[in-house]
Amino acid sequence: MVVPTSKADPRVLRTWRTAAVIAGAFCVVVCGAIVVEHFRLGVDNPLKSPQVKALKEKLLAVPEDEPLKQQIRALDLQLRQRYFHQLSLNNAGAWLALAGALMFLLAAKREMALRKTPPMPMPKQLDAAKTARELAVARGAVAAVGALVAASFVVVGVSVRTSVPARQADVEKLFKAGAAGAAPVVDAATPAEMIANWPSFRGADGSGFTKTDGPLNWDTKTGAGILWKSPVPAQGFNSPIAWQNRVFLCGGDAAKREVFCFDAANGQLLWRRAIENVPGAPAQVPEVPEQCGYAAPTMATDGRRVYAIFASGELAALTLDGQPVWSKHFGALKNAYGHATSLAMWQGKVLVQLDQGDSPQSGSKLYAFDGATGKIAWEQRRPVPASWASPVVVEAAGKPQVITISVPWAIAYAANDGTELWRAGEFDGEITPSPIAAGEFILLISPSNKMAAVKPDGAGDVSKTHEKWAAEDSIPDVTSPVSNGELVFVVNTGGMLTCYDVKDGKKVWEHDLNMEVQSSPGIAGNKLYIFGTKGAAVVLEAGRAFKQLARTEMDDKFFASPAFAGGKMFMRGLKHLYCIGEKGAATAKQ
Repeated sequence: MVVPTSKADPRVLRTWRTAAVIAGAFCVVVCGAIVVEHFRLGVDNPLKSPQVKALKEKLLAVPEDEPLKQQIRALDLQLRQRYFHQLSLNNAGAWLALAGALMFLLAAKREMALRKTPPMPMPKQLDAAKTARELAVARGAVAAVGALVAASFVVVGVSVRTSVPARQADVEKLFKAGAAGAAPVVDAATPAEMIANWPSFRGADGSGFTKTDGPLNWDTKTGAGILWKSPVPAQGFNSPIAWQNRVFLCGGDAAKREVFCFDAANGQLLWRRAIENVPGAPAQVPEVPEQCGYAAPTMATDGRRVYAIFASGELAALTLDGQPVWSKHFGALKNAYGHATSLAMWQGKVLVQLDQGDSPQSGSKLYAFDGATGKIAWEQRRPVPASWASPVVVEAAGKPQVITISVPWAIAYAANDGTELWRAGEFDGEITPSPIAAGEFILLISPSNKMAAVKPDGAGDVSKTHEKWAAEDSIPDVTSPVSNGELVFVVNTGGMLTCYDVKDGKKVWEHDLNMEVQSSPGIAGNKLYIFGTKGAAVVLEAGRAFKQLARTEMDDKFFASPAFAGGKMFMRGLKHLYCIGEKGAATAKQ
């Protein structure tokens, strides 16, 4: 007769069972805590906080309310601390639950193995030494489970740290990043600061428009209305940019390319910096056509650094005090008239549109460089030949878009990664006028042919679906349009000024200014400014009827476009840089 009998000591079985029970219970508790914390995250997530959202909406009505800002910051910090603490707990809990599960499986498997009762021919005397070893191992397993439980409390109570920085300066950076969700901290000025200054060609959005009122009367012969004028140190067709109490220009020739910084208060030249020792630069400076020269593109700034590009292929970044940060060379740029496309900015990225050659396969590209390091954030090949229009960045259809134009396409790209969003076709000629945003449209010009209004909410080829109207009378060949959101004004080289209604493209009025114009117009408040190549300066009312407010003749020639900042207008002539405004006009403090 075969007698079933277990070969394990009961004490060993109980010990392994105890270890399995403790490990299993530990897993249940940890997993339950993770589930609870998961649902709490939906409440405590600072990016979805209704309290913060309500306070921010309140701040929009009173943007200068400092106590309210402090309240938002304090609440935001509290929510972030709780949020990141919960995330850390969940992460730690997941690892603890895994360790507990492994311990449970080990103990349960061992207990089941010992519980088996194989048939034996006769009772066998238990081996005391082996039993002692088994018991020691089982007790060790129980001790390990206990240690795991104790360690979990140590991890939660001591090791888990919030992701909120301890230093105040780093906390402030976190506040700035909060508005963009999980976006990284950007080493650049805020969008509000960009709009308050004049950081690139025709302003922050490239529209040439500012709501701040501009000057009315000035006279270079008597000095009335001229706050200062300073000699332009080197030739160039680029327009001035202004940041706080500084105005920047660039210029140069085959021998030297330079960046210049002026004091916005008195016109004093604060510094000048030659762009030298550029990595990748050829031994011989590339020749460029005289039509544009070496310094036609307008500079840009993000409030931390200034950036300049030259037709000879150099791109350089400098500090606001003129110290080199980084530079690179694109090689000789293939453009029949020279490179004239200006730089644009978006969230600390320098946007460089390099359209070149005479066919869509000529190697045109759109780059986004990190302003702080010069590294390529993204790049996108463009199926277009050379152009002279500049890119603009606009908020449209709920996302930031980089709008570009060349033959035959106007193409919009996602500002964050360069993905193509949409394109509209049938543009030809020598594309020089830059696009602008006006009302709900992007206005695009095919030189001397048509101005098209395209809705920027499509995808793919929107040529036949999103072009809402087109105008064909007195379309400019060089200058870019300007709009106050209700009306759009265009002026061609011959001086024919035309006003259209943004809503439907109908002509409102037109007037011959009897002067040659190659400078793109600007609007400050309700005043429209137009500068002629031979020195005439005209101020008109930006309204539904032609109304000239002032006209003066200046002893200079103008190809650049005006910049508006701090209640002043800065204008570059071939000979002088002018600051026009009323005495005591404010300059933004540094």
